Amino acid sequence: MKRVTSFAIALVISLGATAFAQQPVANDAARQDSVVKQAMRTYQQGLNDIKEPASSRAVQPGTSSGDFRGLRLEEAVSLALEKNLDIQVAKLEPQSVDYTVAGLRNSYRPALSSTFGMRDQYQLPTSTLNGGTKVNNGTATYNFGLSQNVSRFGGAFTVNWSNSRVNTSNTFSTFNPSFQTNLVGAFTQPLLRGFKIDNTRQQLMVSLISREVSEESARATVTQTLANVRNAYWDLVFAQSAVEVAVRAQELADKLVEDNQARVEVGTLAPLDIVQAQAEAATRRQNLAAAEATAQTAELALKRYIVSGTDDPMWRQTLRPVDLPSIEPPPTDVEGAVRTALQNRTDILTARKNLDSNDVNIRYFKNQSMPALDLNASYGVQGLGGTAFIRSGTGIESRVTGTIPGGYFDALSALTGRDYPTWNLNVAMSYPIGGNQAEAQYARARVQRNQATTRIRALEVQIAAEVANAALTVQSNLKRVEAATAARELAQKRLEAEQSKFDVGMTTNFFVVQAQRDLRDAANTELRALADYRKSLVNFERSQQSPAGGGGGNLAQ
Repeated sequence: MKRVTSFAIALVISLGATAFAQQPVANDAARQDSVVKQAMRTYQQGLNDIKEPASSRAVQPGTSSGDFRGLRLEEAVSLALEKNLDIQVAKLEPQSVDYTVAGLRNSYRPALSSTFGMRDQYQLPTSTLNGGTKVNNGTATYNFGLSQNVSRFGGAFTVNWSNSRVNTSNTFSTFNPSFQTNLVGAFTQPLLRGFKIDNTRQQLMVSLISREVSEESARATVTQTLANVRNAYWDLVFAQSAVEVAVRAQELADKLVEDNQARVEVGTLAPLDIVQAQAEAATRRQNLAAAEATAQTAELALKRYIVSGTDDPMWRQTLRPVDLPSIEPPPTDVEGAVRTALQNRTDILTARKNLDSNDVNIRYFKNQSMPALDLNASYGVQGLGGTAFIRSGTGIESRVTGTIPGGYFDALSALTGRDYPTWNLNVAMSYPIGGNQAEAQYARARVQRNQATTRIRALEVQIAAEVANAALTVQSNLKRVEAATAARELAQKRLEAEQSKFDVGMTTNFFVVQAQRDLRDAANTELRALADYRKSLVNFERSQQSPAGGGGGNLAQ
C-alpha cells in the first residue's frame, strides 16, 4: 500500500501539471473527463507494474508489444519534435508576429473611399437675391477617393473625385438640374521629420526584429526540450536499472534467508541470524518498492515530452529504454565550443537583436526631434454641366426665354478640357520652442543602448563560463564513472569473499549482509554516475545553443 500511495502521489502531481497545460478552456468538462480516464488507465497500469517485477518483462529493442514499448533515445527525440506541445506552441509564435508585420505593411496599400448621399434643403428668405421666398435645393452626391502612404521617404498622396447633381427652385440659377464634378490630386512629402523614418516604418522594423527574436525563442525551446528529453531518457534508464539492482539485492537477501534456515536446521547457525536475514530481506523489499515508484515517476516525466496528450496511445504504454549509457569521449575543443556558443546561443543573438531594435528607436527619436518641414502640392480641375437657361435682360429682372439641353457629360467634358484648373504649392514648418519630447526620448534611448551593450559583454562572459563549467562537469562525471566502476567491481569481489568465508564459517551473517548492501550501493552509484555523465554531455551540447532555461528573451521596450 505504501508503494501504491507513493506512486499515486507522483502520478497525480505529474498529471495535474500536464492536464492544466493542455486544457485550452478553463471549464472544458469533456476534456477533463478524458484526462481523468487516461490518468486512471495509467494508474492501473502502474499498479500492474508494481505487482509484476520489471525484470520479468523483457521487450525487444525498437518493438511495441501490447502495453510495453521499447524506445531508443533518437526515437524519443523524433517523437518530441513531432508531438511535444511546448515545441508546437513555440513554432506558432513567429506566425503570430507575421500578422503584426502584415498589418503594418497593409498601411502602405492603397485605400479606396466613396460617398453616396442625398440632401434636401429649404432656404430662409433672408435676401432678395435668394431667388424666391421658399427656395428648395435637392442635392445628390457620389464621390470617390483613393489614398496611399508611400513606403519610402514618408510621403502620402490622395486623389478625390467628387460629383453632385442639384435640383433647385432658385429663379436666379443658370442650370437646373446642374452637374458639378471635381478631380483633385494632392501629395504631401516630409522633408525633415518623417523623411528617413516615421512611426509606421519604426514599428515595422522593430516588428521584423521581433519576429527574428521569436524564431530564436522557438529554437531555444526546441533545444531545451530535446535536452530535457535526453536527460529524462537517461533518468528513466537509471531508475529502471535501479529497480533491477534492487531486485537482485532482494534475491540475494532471500537466498541468504534460505541458507540461514538450512544452517539453523543442521545446527551450524543460531536462530537469531535468521531474524537478522529476514529483517534485511524486508528492508530490501521496501527499497524495491521505492525504486519502482521512482521508475514510474521517471517514465511519466519522459512521456510528458514525447506525447501529444493523454489520448496518445503511448501515454498508456509502459516504456522500456533500449539504449544504455556508454562512455563517449569527453569534449576536448572547449575553446571551439565557447566560440560556437558566442556565435549561436539564442540568448546572445536575442541580446544583439535587442540592440538592433534599440538602434531603430534611436534613429526614430532623433528624426522626431527635427523640425516638421512638409511640402504640400495639389492640382485640381472642375467641370459644370446641365440644362442651361437662356435669359433676356440682366440682373434680377432677367427672364428665362429658353433652355439649352445638357447633362453630366458636359461637366465631364469641361473637366477633361481643364478649363477651370486649381493648383497649390506650399511648404509648412513647425517646431516647438525650447525642444520637444522626442529629444528626451532620444537621450533615453542612447542610455538604453549603452546598457544593452554592457549587458552583451556581461552575457558573453556568462556564456563562456557556462560552457567551460559544462565541460568541467563532463570531465568530473567521467572520473566519477571510473571510480564508481572500480568501486562496484571491488564490492562484488568483497561480497564473493564474504560469502565464501561465511560458507566455511569464518565470518558472520552481519558481514555478508553488509557486503550485499555495499554492492547494491556501489551498483546504484555506478548507474547514477553513468546517467550523470550522459546528461552532462547533453548539457554541454545544449550550453552551446541555448541557456539553461530555454527561451530567447524579449525585446526591450
